[in-house]
Formats: sequence, C-alpha cells, structure tokens
Amino acid sequence: MTAAKNTKDIRAFSQDQLIEEFTNMGEKAFRAKQVYEWLWKKSATSFEAMTNLSKALRMQLDAAYSINNITIKTQQHSEDGTIKFAFQLHDGHLIEGVLIPTADRLTACVSSQVGCSLSCAFCATGFLKRERNLNPDEVYDQYVLINNAALEHFNRPLTNVVFMGMGEPLLNYKNILAGIDRLTNEDSLNISPKRITVSTAGIAKMIRKLGEDKVKFNLALSLHATSDEARNKIMPINEQNNLEVLVEALNYFYQETKGRITFEYILLDDVNETVDDAKRLIQLARRVPGAKVNIIEYNPIDQADFHKPEAKQRDLFITTLENAGVTATLRRSRGKDIDAACGQLANKL
Repeated sequence: MTAAKNTKDIRAFSQDQLIEEFTNMGEKAFRAKQVYEWLWKKSATSFEAMTNLSKALRMQLDAAYSINNITIKTQQHSEDGTIKFAFQLHDGHLIEGVLIPTADRLTACVSSQVGCSLSCAFCATGFLKRERNLNPDEVYDQYVLINNAALEHFNRPLTNVVFMGMGEPLLNYKNILAGIDRLTNEDSLNISPKRITVSTAGIAKMIRKLGEDKVKFNLALSLHATSDEARNKIMPINEQNNLEVLVEALNYFYQETKGRITFEYILLDDVNETVDDAKRLIQLARRVPGAKVNIIEYNPIDQADFHKPEAKQRDLFITTLENAGVTATLRRSRGKDIDAACGQLANKL
C-alpha cells in the first residue's frame, strides 16, 4: 500500500495517543493495542500485513495514516563479512548502516542524523552537510533491517548496537533516546540496554543530561587526542567542550548511572601517537571510573591526508597503556574494502 501525502505518521504516536486516535474513530482501544504491537513488536511496514484487523479497518488506516519505514537502497559485502547498507528514508535522504560480524558478536552500527555538523577532520561524514535529524522510528528500522540481514547471512540475531554511524547522537538527543526506548521497551523489541553503546564527539552538557535521565546504555567518547591544543585541530567541538569539562561530565554520568564508559582513540601518525600522548591518556583514563580505551586503526578517506602509524609505534602506545593498568583493546578495522570502517561513512553508494 502507498501512503497518501498528507497522512499522519502512525509511528509518531505513543500507545496512549494511538488509543485516543482509535477511540475518536469509533474503534475499541484493544484495536489500537493490536496495531501498536504490529508496529513495534512485529515490525510491520504496511497495514495490509495486520491480518487480525478487518479489511475495512486496514483500508481506513491506510487512508488516514502512513508508515514511513526506511528501505535498503543498496548494500555492499566486504571480504571480511562486513555488510554496508545505504538506507533510503521516506523523504529520499540516504543514510548508512553497517553489520559487523566477529566470532562472538554481530554488531549493528547505526546512524543518528542525515549528515553531520561537527566537521571532525578525520571523518568522511564530517564533510557532509547535516540535512536533518533521524526520527525514533528510523532508528528502530535500521536495527530491524540489519538484524534481518544478520539472520539471513549468519543464522543468528544481532548481539550489540552502536550509535557510531553518521551524525552526532547527542545533537539529536530526544529522538535517539526515544528510538532506544523503542528497541529496549518490553512492549517493543525488549533488547537489553547493556547491549547498546552511544558514541559522542563530546557535548558536555548533553553527557550530563544522560546522567540526569539515568540512562541504562553504555557511553563512548570519541577522544582521539590528549591535549586541548591537539584536539581543537582535529575536532572543532573541543573548543566549546574542552577535556577538563568533558572529564567532569563523564564523572557525573558515571555517578548517576554507573554505566560503562569507553574512550575511543584513533591513532594518527604525527598527531596523537607518541608515548607522551599515551601517558596523558593514562592520566585521563584514571580520572574516569572504570574507563576503558579502544584503540582504533585509522581508515583513509578521500577528504583528508592522515595516516596510521607503523605497527611498532602502535604496539608501543598500547603497551604503555597496559603497563600502567589501563584496559586497552585494539579494534581491527572491518569493511575497509567497501568504505564501511570507522570514519568512512559518506554516502558513496
């Protein structure tokens, strides 16, 4: 079925609001609950699929409401099993998502915005214009479509979700939290929030708001430099959210949520890879309770001239952290051959 242009987005309604809509239509409240279950438990993309409703009601709903589901426009398969998706939104915009398989995990990397406004120097998405925020249902749809691919290609469901795709999640705060609620709520997909990680470039006041809202998911800070001078050059957001302010915000987040905090750190040759950088990173990590460090291999993009350090320098950096008692994990890049690795998402499909 094709939705009319001026119909209401039915997934914009809460269950209580949907009950009110149905009551106004002269329908029983339980019908609204049935539709809500079709939308959020069964991931229905059409009213025609709602087979426990009468044909007449399905036609009435189709005339009055739309389901603005996203679709897969194209997908690419990497030699390492990674799958990158170009998702088309109902208004024609494109976003990207990635299915990342490892031996013990299947992770969905999802986007939060169409484009991005932060202009991080090493990230392809940062060179795109930010067109708009994603809605909660568009967050939900990314998970559903990537999970379907996981079942199809690996015969098992997703184990983890990371908001590390296009955009800055904390600049789309309300919609991202609502989208995560759709994933984790027991009347929806009922995913454990501990399987979800939201990554931010570092917006201190919104990190503090996560603490105030007592969120239950994990938080990752895209750190990538250990001094304000260096971070200002590659991440302009640092000029308004310096390292001291960020450490204070992260401590507040931990105090209020006890959530897991990870520092993401892309090693860039002649930028942030020295032993002195490692020592400063140790000091930062020690100031945030339980903080872990993910060391990420730099992935080249057309728009920037950065390079990853030699393996010897990378290993020295990691060893320096480990010798100081900091938990550090080297994240091997996945999907580099299809531009699906960290920092490479740029709607090339």
